[in-house]
Amino acid sequence: MTTQTEQNHLVDDLHMQADAAASLMKTLSNTARLMILCQLVEGERSVAELEKNLDTKQPNVSQQLARLRMEGYVSTRRDGRTIYYSLADDRVISVIRNLHSTFCPR
Repeated sequence: MTTQTEQNHLVDDLHMQADAAASLMKTLSNTARLMILCQLVEGERSVAELEKNLDTKQPNVSQQLARLRMEGYVSTRRDGRTIYYSLADDRVISVIRNLHSTFCPR
């Protein structure tokens, strides 16, 4: 049996997790961001690689990467003048892998 305090904590935790899931779904609802994340699930990429693979312009890729980085979904690694991006959140990796295997089978 749970106490009212424990029940309140469970409800608070549920709300927090639902908010996090809704935030991720909102991010994934943008085609450009989803395509970037699908590329990154296969391994780290530079902006130039993403631009080429997605057939889009560098400013668009950079804008979407900035948002993904701000939300903590991607991280960066610098090698000389090149910055490489990779997935940074295990929850995002799991969701993207499932979406990738469902919608992008090879």
